[in-house]
Amino acid sequence: MTMNQVLSGLDRLRSGEWKKLKGYRLGLLSNQASLDRNFTPARNIIEELLPGQLKALFGPQHGFGGENQDNMVETDHSFDKTLGIPVFSLYADKREPSDAMLENLDVLVIDLQDVGTRVYTFATTMLHCLKAAARNKKAILILDRPNPLGGDIMEGPPLQPELFSFVGPCNIPMRHGLTMGELALLFNQVFHLNCDLEIIPMAGWERTMCWNDTELPWIMPSPNMPRPETAYVYPGQVLWEGTNLSEGRGTCRPFEIFGAPYLDTGKVLHDLDKNVLAGCRLQEYSFRPTFHKWEGQICHGFHLHITDLSLFRPFSLSLALLSAVVRTHKEAFRWKDPPYEYEYHKQPIELILGDKTLWKEIEKGKSIEQLKDGWEKELRAFSNWRRPLLMYS
Repeated sequence: MTMNQVLSGLDRLRSGEWKKLKGYRLGLLSNQASLDRNFTPARNIIEELLPGQLKALFGPQHGFGGENQDNMVETDHSFDKTLGIPVFSLYADKREPSDAMLENLDVLVIDLQDVGTRVYTFATTMLHCLKAAARNKKAILILDRPNPLGGDIMEGPPLQPELFSFVGPCNIPMRHGLTMGELALLFNQVFHLNCDLEIIPMAGWERTMCWNDTELPWIMPSPNMPRPETAYVYPGQVLWEGTNLSEGRGTCRPFEIFGAPYLDTGKVLHDLDKNVLAGCRLQEYSFRPTFHKWEGQICHGFHLHITDLSLFRPFSLSLALLSAVVRTHKEAFRWKDPPYEYEYHKQPIELILGDKTLWKEIEKGKSIEQLKDGWEKELRAFSNWRRPLLMYS
């Protein structure tokens, strides 16, 4: 139980912060997870409190309603018949607002639920909006939401600049420990945008809180993020997207379940560095994906169960599992070929790991501790650098 009720930026907007938007022409970037504590959508709240001021809606990857699956499945522009306004897709032939999309707006309100992992496109979409708003002299208002993983623990190497992409536009680690509001502050500073930026912070949220501590309802921010536990494992389990193992798409528990038809789970467990199992258990598990990799085929693998979130380190675990699979299945294992999130030449695993050489070090058989030594100094430097940007205790 939490000592204080956690209120999202949208909850606070509804409770009184909306008054600052009176008289402005508004756009709203949101999706199906942009709800208040009472399950009321941001679109409805703004229209109720500020009738007629919404002039355009915007949707991120997966669509305004979250209806589209997977990477590089684009969403068409549409029209909201009830409000009589356009719904612009920011995951279409272009992935940033055009000048024409912003022409009739004064303020673009952004209310998106992030999952706390760099390899997730909502933060990049927000960055594109900040750049477009700065260019067009428009204001941005961020309605902040919790980082489901909390805000204290960070994991993974900070992203190398030559690997910046739509799944990582800035030098942040895989598990970054920042909220969307804090990421907006970081982007505004790093890219020298000078954007007219305001954030409505949460009330009651503390950096030690994971999602289940907030007592907020979990609404799927994307089709393969069905539970808070999915977000908890995602900073590591997203690595399988760069391989020929199924990350569990096409099952009811994506990212918690993973494997391939060729996988010998006994060999993997025997080879695995057991130190990475703190706070979790691996259940040997077979499944048959209904779509995506290995569609219709029986896959052998694991179901990942978290037993102690405070001890669980998803990136270290999945990196160790990946290393074990590479060592024990040299003939069948493959790295995924491009494209990956509109990058047609760079290796997907490099974009995901954020490092050009890490996958080669894995192939050489380096231990997890040796791999972590390669980025711990950079991670500490990032932790110190981000401190002035933190908005919550």
